[in-house]
Amino acid sequence: MARSTAAGVAAARAGRALRRSQNWIQLLKFSLVGASGYVINLAVYILLLKGADMHYLPAAACSFAVAVTNNYLWNRRWTFRHQKGNLYYQGARFLLVSLAALALNLAILRGLVGLGVGKIAAQALAIILVTPFSFTVNKLWSFRR
Repeated sequence: MARSTAAGVAAARAGRALRRSQNWIQLLKFSLVGASGYVINLAVYILLLKGADMHYLPAAACSFAVAVTNNYLWNRRWTFRHQKGNLYYQGARFLLVSLAALALNLAILRGLVGLGVGKIAAQALAIILVTPFSFTVNKLWSFRR
């Protein structure tokens, strides 16, 4: 009984969140910031993979670090600017979420490459697949009021 009540409360809360235009605007902004991070991530990844002849997994970790720095700064200044908190506190939370997203990204990347997908295409797809996790956790935890 308690479980169905909790599920009902969660569903009602999610429904209210989906009806708030501000949440959709934040998702759009987060996606635009993410698109810039996506380009940065892939550009650095390709540079390290092809230019520096780095193994694809460390190249993915390095490119992710560059992109996540870009994303944190833009999300803090633009996407979630009305939810400003302590720079270091939010930064630490964003870093933890990013590390979890990186672990998920690397697992997906390794799996896709193992299935025969090209390394660049696999990284591009892995980034896309990790984005919903990253947005949701950053919105609800890293940048919450």
